Amino acid sequence: MQRRGNSPRHLIMAKPNSAWNKTRVSNQLGIEYPIIQGPLGGFSSQRLTAAVSNFGGLGSFGAHGLAPTAIQEVIAEIRSLTSKPFAMNLWVSMEDEGAAASGAEAFERALSHLAPHLDAVGATKPQFSPYEPLRFEDQARVLLDAKVPVFSFIYGIPPKEILEECHRQGIVTIGTATTPDEAFALEKAGVDVVVASGFEAGGHRGSFLRSAEDSLTGTISLVPLVVDAVKIPVVAAGGIADARGIAAAFALGAEGVQMGTIFLACEESGSSALHREAILSGKANRTSLTRGFTGRLARGIHNQLLETMNRPGVSVLPYPLQRSLMRNLAAPAQQAGQGELLALWAGQSAGLAQCPGVTALLQSLVDGVSEKLA
Repeated sequence: MQRRGNSPRHLIMAKPNSAWNKTRVSNQLGIEYPIIQGPLGGFSSQRLTAAVSNFGGLGSFGAHGLAPTAIQEVIAEIRSLTSKPFAMNLWVSMEDEGAAASGAEAFERALSHLAPHLDAVGATKPQFSPYEPLRFEDQARVLLDAKVPVFSFIYGIPPKEILEECHRQGIVTIGTATTPDEAFALEKAGVDVVVASGFEAGGHRGSFLRSAEDSLTGTISLVPLVVDAVKIPVVAAGGIADARGIAAAFALGAEGVQMGTIFLACEESGSSALHREAILSGKANRTSLTRGFTGRLARGIHNQLLETMNRPGVSVLPYPLQRSLMRNLAAPAQQAGQGELLALWAGQSAGLAQCPGVTALLQSLVDGVSEKLA
């Protein structure tokens, strides 16, 4: 990886009396404040996405689990709620090695660890069915045809022709890096903005050059390393939950921030009441990394289910088969009020989360950062 060293833009950003929100990130995205709402995967909502964008940030919607027709409908609804820029987020890597070949025997082994929890909430045990994949290229085609304002992605780099078409159409591209090498690869491919995601972040680790376990760098170390490695704008993510965190990210050289858990705690998100209560009540003060929820390394609230799935010897299916298996527990556990048996995503700063409402939350962040960076 080439090291670029400090560039003149760091001096420009440090000029006194310059507005903190006027950065290359806000300029490229066409937004007032360089605050990006994390895409939140299966807990996205059109309402939340539009609310963040309407305020002046960048709302995002995680669409990686949706079929192309469903993605079309989501985009149409978001556009009915806002005329401001928003992002649609996909996963470049849609399956792990062995997913297509995984059979009934592996399914039954993985199910055996989940069965006691299914019984506890009165859920019917699922039956094995062959894997039916979604294709990233088909999903991306929808975003291109719809000319979405921003296309963000994790777990790799889209094919060259997709990135080139984004540039022709004026679609801003945002890639996620968990190491400086990944950030450099994204820049080399022509991506417009890079998110430097520290391991404090909730949800999945989007590593793609090395294993996720071998790419665990904290935000305070990762951001300046990425800023020095690339020329494109850097957005800091992971463990940022208040104005102090935003100010710190800017001090490290970031030109924007991406925040997930604090928006997950909002009523406007697609999270359940149990999930929001766990974040806001202080139950999220302990989080852990696990592959047991989906087959890929991710951070969630440490509860009974996570402890079960992290026990030695537990069989975990390749992504997305494990994700599909675990979904059989989600609805029955919610209906039974069993938050201990839910996959509750959250970052390490979840204990700082407060959400009186999206607009009030964003206003408090903007006011706080303005005060600290005055």
